[in-house]
Amino acid sequence: MSFASLPVPPYYVVAFSSVRTEGDHGYAAMADAMVELASRQPGYLGVESARGADGFGITNSYWADEASLIAWKEVAKHLLAQKLGKERWYQHYELRVAKVERAYSGPGGR
Repeated sequence: MSFASLPVPPYYVVAFSSVRTEGDHGYAAMADAMVELASRQPGYLGVESARGADGFGITNSYWADEASLIAWKEVAKHLLAQKLGKERWYQHYELRVAKVERAYSGPGGR
């Protein structure tokens, strides 16, 4: 995956860190479906995701405003994915939501 192409802030990020359970159990297909579904939601800006061999992963999704990310949380298929995540796919997860006020890229920085 590559870096998301994002607008000048402000915008929102949903940072989802997780440790996976053993085995796929439909995870990869659902993850792909969720990226596709999210990309069609109003206010969606992009996603960045990485997972290590140890099962630890981070997915950041970016949203134009708080209303957009709240609406995404309530999409029926996303609710199903959340339920299955709790039941099958994650040993533990942390979810954080933040408003991005500034953003830089490098190595040139500001």
